[in-house]
Amino acid sequence: MPHSVFIKSMVCNRCKAVVTQLFKDFNLPPLIVNLGEVVLERTPTKAEIPIIAERLKQFGFQLITDKRATISVRIKSLLIELLEAPNFDLKLKLSEFLSKELNYEYHYLSNLFSEIEGTTIEKYFILLKVEKIKELIEYGEFNLSEISYKLGYSSPAHLTNQFKNSTGYTPSYFKSITGNNRKPLDDL
Repeated sequence: MPHSVFIKSMVCNRCKAVVTQLFKDFNLPPLIVNLGEVVLERTPTKAEIPIIAERLKQFGFQLITDKRATISVRIKSLLIELLEAPNFDLKLKLSEFLSKELNYEYHYLSNLFSEIEGTTIEKYFILLKVEKIKELIEYGEFNLSEISYKLGYSSPAHLTNQFKNSTGYTPSYFKSITGNNRKPLDDL
């Protein structure tokens, strides 16, 4: 019977590849590897769990065993996947999306996330969007209007205000700064 395990800090395709190989090394080939979640063919034994947790830790990951923390990790993973999706729905309400995906009332999810993470889901999503804006600015493929539209902002001015409130910089000033000023998504 398939068994899901949840992993904190797994936020990119490279992370998924590392985690996939790690579970293969334990003769637990994953059926599915999503951001923050691995679906295994079988449940790891009690003896395997601490060894797997230690190996994950060596790569900067954390095995999540607490149900409430698991939900928080799932919320983060879903928000990252949503933001990275090529067909990002501009009119999507986070509350409806998360409630549908996780089968919990949004009020419960919101309170749980705030308690565990020390911030609201909305503020966390804004931090993700700001890091995405930084990425898009650094790549230079889109102008501010296109980035604004792509990420669901009502206008470039709205994006600029939110960006400046989060970073202290305007997007144009950020663009002029040399060096990588982005944060890894798992540090948010």
